[in-house]
Amino acid sequence: MRRVVVTGLGAVTPIGNNVKDMWEAVKEGRCGIDKITHYDTTGRAVTLAAEVKNFDAEAVIDKSELRKMDDYTIYAVSAAVEAVKDSEINFAKEDTMRCGVIISSGIGGLTTIQKECLRGEEKGYDRVSPHFIPMSISNMAAGHVAIKFGLHGMCTAVVTACAGGTNAVGDAFRQIRDGYQDVIICGGAEASITPFGIGGFTSMRALSTSTDPARASIPFDKERNGFVMGEGAGVLVLEEYEHAVKRGAKIYCEVAGYGATCDANHVTAPLADGSMAAACMTNAMKDAGINPEQIDYINAHGTSTSLNDKGETNAIKLAFGEHAYKLMVSSTKSMTGHMLGASGAVEAIITTLSVHNDIVPATINYREKDENCDLDIVPNEARHTQVKYAMSNSLGFGGHNATIVLRKEA
Repeated sequence: MRRVVVTGLGAVTPIGNNVKDMWEAVKEGRCGIDKITHYDTTGRAVTLAAEVKNFDAEAVIDKSELRKMDDYTIYAVSAAVEAVKDSEINFAKEDTMRCGVIISSGIGGLTTIQKECLRGEEKGYDRVSPHFIPMSISNMAAGHVAIKFGLHGMCTAVVTACAGGTNAVGDAFRQIRDGYQDVIICGGAEASITPFGIGGFTSMRALSTSTDPARASIPFDKERNGFVMGEGAGVLVLEEYEHAVKRGAKIYCEVAGYGATCDANHVTAPLADGSMAAACMTNAMKDAGINPEQIDYINAHGTSTSLNDKGETNAIKLAFGEHAYKLMVSSTKSMTGHMLGASGAVEAIITTLSVHNDIVPATINYREKDENCDLDIVPNEARHTQVKYAMSNSLGFGGHNATIVLRKEA
């Protein structure tokens, strides 16, 4: 089997509109959560979110094209442009049949869906935008990225809710490892901070109703009461190792293993015992050919919901045994909020940089210890320590579990 490495990174997030700014914010433990500005929250139960801020899409995408893209696609294309530039790959010199795209979105063009539904009600449904369908469907971010770079290989969209970004990276890893592709642009994108999106998650009581940004997204904290919606995109360039070496590419780290399972239990609630999430982690480690004791750090799904954080803690204990208490386990959603289908991709980037730079991000704003979440969650301050092997977990509605293992390049 072929080795697979990360050679390019791109991001648009609530804590930075490029990878450099995002990583500086992660190291410093800055929170991207604040009052919602995308719409008027008067009378609404949820008033906080992790919005993308001061983002200039026209600096990356032509204005005429922007009108034909939903925000989630704009974020994806922008992050992909950065990732490709960072990788320094020249697709004009590549066999584009061996270069693909896998980009996830949990919901797709929700901004467009809401806008055009209102327009249809007001003016009649035959008057909705002719761009409505291609702007709203969940595969269009992948399609636009493939068009942007002229890539003719596998192009697909993973739609596995909050596990999607990690599934996209893991599926890309397998496509390259098993010889089907040489290069894949992969990741996830989401833009669901709309009255419709926030309202839907509010009615199911999934979101935090805190009005204090420092006490809203607080994974593993005993006072956690729901997640905070985030938005943006994360994109990675994955490449076959020899292919990367031949063209002199810089290598951030190696993708070593991938696991995917399903709870097959409930549409929204994870298995309380964490058994299938544990199996997912175990499968990823077996795929990487390593023992549990070799993992130094886990970027946890860590949503700040009661069920997830307790269940994921149980899963880690099942998968790692006594080593669970020697691991560092943090949730960067304490900074970015929960970016749904983009979360796993952004967390894959953060975990990549953790391995590359030997820095473990903190779980910020942690205060109240929960006896059900008793692992080392790296509270409040990042740590400078060796990270040879790291894991990133994502768990999604529908029972989807996905895990990738990253290792420092030998």
